Amino acid sequence: MSTVKLNNVRLAFPALFQPKTVNGEGEPRHSAAFPIAPGSDNAKALDAAIKAVASAKWGAKAAAILGELEAKGRVAYKKSPLSKDGEVYGGFEGCYTLNASNKARPTIVDRDRTPLVEADGRPYAGCYVVAIVELWAQDNSWGKRINATLKGVQFFADGEAFAGGVSASASDFDDLSMDEMA
Repeated sequence: MSTVKLNNVRLAFPALFQPKTVNGEGEPRHSAAFPIAPGSDNAKALDAAIKAVASAKWGAKAAAILGELEAKGRVAYKKSPLSKDGEVYGGFEGCYTLNASNKARPTIVDRDRTPLVEADGRPYAGCYVVAIVELWAQDNSWGKRINATLKGVQFFADGEAFAGGVSASASDFDDLSMDEMA
């Protein structure tokens, strides 16, 4: 296993506070996706960690097995943008994709490390976070993979919300207290 801290990365498709299933299948999990800029420090850290866990698990065969797993899409860190039916999701243009999940709720904190709850409204899809993930190699009766466990997320900065990212705030409404009831 290898732990990686992703700094100042955008958060996408967060299921941080409540676990969700993927397409209604499997066990509910806490999860998130992260667009990773190619050549960035985050990309370099992920590449190194993946090679390290593959090497630790498969030794001299690591490079060949890792190549095969990447070709089959069985690595949590994909060198392609997140897309559906050929359409790249907003925020993933020109980026790689890391998908991470956890059965247990990850640690979720604010900039000052105080715990956040869902009602705080952050982190949200499109904001910037620091994320801690643990990469590990799987080799069992369910097959070979390189997985990423989502350990924690720290809110870093606001960003343009992805679709469905942020609820309306009270200031978005007009003050109707003085209007007569219809």
